[in-house]
Amino acid sequence: MNEAAAKRGVGKPVPLKTGLSIAPVADPDVIVVGAGSAGIAAARHLLAQGLTVTVLEARNRIGGRTLTRSFKGHPLDLGAHWLHAGPINPLVKLGRERREPLRRAPVDGHFFVRGRRGSRAESAALDRAFAMADRAMTQAARAREDQAAARVLPPMGPQGRRVAAIHGLVSGRPLDEVSLHDFPSMEYADNLFIAGGLGAYVGRLAWGLPIRLGAAVRSIDWSAEGVRVESSAGTLRGKAAIVTTPMAVLQRDAIRFAPALPNAIREAIHGFTQGVYEHVVLHWPDSPFRGADRLASLTGTHREPPGLLTCIDNTPFHFFELDQPAAAGFDRRDAHAPFRFARAVLAENFGHRAIRNLTTLHSTAWRNDPWSRASWAVVPPGLYPIRDILKAPVGERIWFAGEALSRAQWGTAGGAWEEGERAAREIVRQLGG
Repeated sequence: MNEAAAKRGVGKPVPLKTGLSIAPVADPDVIVVGAGSAGIAAARHLLAQGLTVTVLEARNRIGGRTLTRSFKGHPLDLGAHWLHAGPINPLVKLGRERREPLRRAPVDGHFFVRGRRGSRAESAALDRAFAMADRAMTQAARAREDQAAARVLPPMGPQGRRVAAIHGLVSGRPLDEVSLHDFPSMEYADNLFIAGGLGAYVGRLAWGLPIRLGAAVRSIDWSAEGVRVESSAGTLRGKAAIVTTPMAVLQRDAIRFAPALPNAIREAIHGFTQGVYEHVVLHWPDSPFRGADRLASLTGTHREPPGLLTCIDNTPFHFFELDQPAAAGFDRRDAHAPFRFARAVLAENFGHRAIRNLTTLHSTAWRNDPWSRASWAVVPPGLYPIRDILKAPVGERIWFAGEALSRAQWGTAGGAWEEGERAAREIVRQLGG
């Protein structure tokens, strides 16, 4: 957050009634590690089936990589924001049952060429390039042999670089580092947003759960019957554990397992790479964009932002997106470098006069957060089976869950929720409830 924003008090947590009214059980049936989407989903299901649960969360807040903050009195998501794939997303189904304020994401967006609105023909050329890329990747993924998604991209004309950049942004890595077999599994149709923020919504879903905050898990011992979990808040014993810790954190051996995890599980954990998708939060009341929640493509200049979400919830707030190559370039620079970059790119597209009232408020850094280390987990070429390998329980006592294990909704809060419920269902069958 920049200094001016800090003085104005923006970026404050959105007040949530988390309702942590149930005291964590000393020796529960199941210990859930992590109070993000997967952990909340698992705990809700286990409790509904009559099992006792304690959720241990390293942070002093719930939600994991879903996080809503207040900027100038308006809630904005600094982590997951989209509810992708509405027809299969469990958070969409649950939101409709709860009458949550869901709204459909617009399909049409803004298209600019060197600061002017693109013509219908120019916009159609970009649409054709996307269609060519998606068709080529979908067809090539039917082959048994895996390869980098970038290798099968066809010639797409002047818009080819733009298409590759956008797909790299939503994949978390450049396409030459993404499994072709894994890529087509992501379904982007029928996306939605939720008023008040996705992080706030996930927080409401944690109401009444037995969550212990500030409890970083250090080790899980499964050498005897059940599990013994040691955390910064003490030691718990249970019949089983669900670990929802992000893959990039597990790769740093943040949790010691005794005995060591089977080789196949360890290799699967270490097979993922760090997915990076960061926001620079902008307040731009006189921006050239109209219409709520629309994506903008800025083309024709030396620097083209891979993503720009405009007029969020019909407000003057916008997300200037940073992909992995851009974000990595800021890791050894000062904290204000992302702000300068965003302003420079927008000035290059629209002119310095157009950005005179533009304020940069915050820049995320999930890739450097000690409890995340990534925006999500990415499968490199040739390793697409690792998601499924991690679904196998370890010793019928330890289950892994989280967005990294979701085949159809990887990288999303919906995918994490789906996997948390899957692990919980399997434990219920194992333990009874």
